[in-house]
Amino acid sequence: MADVNYDYYRIFYYVAKYGSFTKAANILDSDQPNVTRAVNRLESELGCKLFTRSSRGAVLTPEGTSLYAHIEPACVQIAEGENELAGIRSMHNGTVSIGASETALHLLLLEKLREYHGLYPNIRLRISNHSTPQALAALERGIVDFAVVTTPVSVEKPLIWTELVSFTEILIGGTSFIPLANRPLEFSELNKYPVICLGEETMTYRFYNELFMEHNLIFRPDTEAATADQILPLVQCNLGLGFLPAPLAQEALKNGSVVRIPLKEEVPPRHISLVQDSRKTLSIAADRFVRMLPDKH
Repeated sequence: MADVNYDYYRIFYYVAKYGSFTKAANILDSDQPNVTRAVNRLESELGCKLFTRSSRGAVLTPEGTSLYAHIEPACVQIAEGENELAGIRSMHNGTVSIGASETALHLLLLEKLREYHGLYPNIRLRISNHSTPQALAALERGIVDFAVVTTPVSVEKPLIWTELVSFTEILIGGTSFIPLANRPLEFSELNKYPVICLGEETMTYRFYNELFMEHNLIFRPDTEAATADQILPLVQCNLGLGFLPAPLAQEALKNGSVVRIPLKEEVPPRHISLVQDSRKTLSIAADRFVRMLPDKH
């Protein structure tokens, strides 16, 4: 099997496509002697004539026609690949896949997604709304490029995490619990009231379970919500007290559909973190998004 320089095939393709050594030289930004020399070397390597030269230009021989049938689709595919990469480099095409916990989505990602889409409208965005453990599992399986989740985060190599922003959660109740807004509650009093929280598979549940244990309390929510978005309407329906990030409760507090229940001890801050797989290199589009995220380190 001949070990032929790819450039010879590329030059052959353009001569055959345009039926002219001169036109091929112009397309390739070369000169005719170099093109002729390359075709001659290819013919020598393959041991057959590929073109018949005449005043009408370069006409494929039967052998040249046979070779062109194989070379033409290969060159087209390569050109399409080069064009696609050029589009990716220029951010004219590409896809970013993100695994996000719901709280991270509302507190950080939505604004960043809006900003990113404004800068790069041709990049496709795929957002998978997961609990933190589900988002990390999707990252490990290669379903998403990276994950943006809430703490507590438990990751092991090759996963690495970077803290992005912190947030605090407040205790709120519906109008039936207005009397509780008059004085700060002890944590020990919380077991007297129904509590709404996310399910056991979430890091939010784990966070509050550990917090209650620190106060020698048993964390036993009366209502478990499937998503963070459900907590506020459940609280508004007076089904119990719920912890919610302060920014997500502002509008409801303002319109009076919920009240803030003060606590003698503040809830410790939580964090939104970026989690990546250190074994994988991000695409240009995904890397550009990650660089737009705040970095506390």
